[in-house]
Amino acid sequence: MEVFVRITKWIMVAAATLTAVASHAAGNVEAGAAQAVTCAACHGQDGATAIDPSYPNLAGQSAKYLNRQLQMFQSGERDVPLMTAQLIGKSAQDLEDLAAYYASLPGKIGEAVGSDEDIKTARMIYKGGIADRGVAACAACHGPGGLGNDQAGFPLLGGQSVAYTVAQLTAYREGLRASDEEYGAMMRNVASGLTDGQIKVLADYIHGLTP
Repeated sequence: MEVFVRITKWIMVAAATLTAVASHAAGNVEAGAAQAVTCAACHGQDGATAIDPSYPNLAGQSAKYLNRQLQMFQSGERDVPLMTAQLIGKSAQDLEDLAAYYASLPGKIGEAVGSDEDIKTARMIYKGGIADRGVAACAACHGPGGLGNDQAGFPLLGGQSVAYTVAQLTAYREGLRASDEEYGAMMRNVASGLTDGQIKVLADYIHGLTP
């Protein structure tokens, strides 16, 4: 019951956030493609073939989520110096355009490589959570297929890089990433109840979800 109440509160917070930012300008895909020429050096021409496995797949990602992360990178609120440097001088519209461009690209399909037992464990956590540790089901916000929720700003997970997912869940758990503040610290609360092993099998399972 406590987990259900927490999820309900998070969704209410997300709805309020959505209302507050509903008036933002729409991104232009063609303009975003021009902006993304330099991004391709790290994230690949298709937005899903990064030069480093710890870099995220961007193709098909939620435009709202991408725009919010770009804003936080630019301001330094999300502390990734490489990204902050790349966004110097870009306008709010430039960020909207970049987000729209990457959201327009087809997502990358991955494949889970864990054992049957690991995949079963991960599926149970993803779809049902861990009630006695206060871990809400990932599917409650990101959907059973990992498609996310663009309107609420919940990101697409399916096909995401394993190394990136491991790094982000670990960062949330250790309090090193706090980009979920506007959603009531939901990711930090979820990740705080996960072990290294659970994070690893979850990341592999998520990679195999079809976007």
